[in-house]
Amino acid sequence: MSVIAESVDLHPVEDETAVAACWPLMRQLRPHLESEAEFVTRWRFQAAAGYRLVALWRGGRPVALAGFRVQENLVYGPHLYVDDLVTDEAERSERLWEGLIATARILLLGLVMDGIYQATVLKTFYPGEMVIIAILLAFIPYLLLRGPIARIARWWLARKSAGRAL
Repeated sequence: MSVIAESVDLHPVEDETAVAACWPLMRQLRPHLESEAEFVTRWRFQAAAGYRLVALWRGGRPVALAGFRVQENLVYGPHLYVDDLVTDEAERSERLWEGLIATARILLLGLVMDGIYQATVLKTFYPGEMVIIAILLAFIPYLLLRGPIARIARWWLARKSAGRAL
């Protein structure tokens, strides 16, 4: 099953039990942390100074974690400073694999379309040209348009769901 299709929850980590649950994930980023108890103790100390944790939970376990604090100085005024940012190693590799599969599908579609065009119109086959056309007409537009279209779709869906909530 795709990781993207599974339900995820993003919420602050505010109690010691939740902090302890985040220790294996934080250990991937900070291997010098010896134990869960040490992590909880350090969190408690830093939380008194404004440090906060936010986790992305999937299936009852954290898969991404951010440690941050709100600071204020003369240069930037009030701003958010991210101390720790980590994603579970297994999640990173699975997302990379999904991206590679999606990219391969786009290239394959471009190759098939140009192959069909060459067979029907040109009555011959030029493999080098087929690869160039697939890259220029399928892969590059995919790379250029994927980000903006995804942002527009997210904005539109958020707007649509906010309209239902009202």
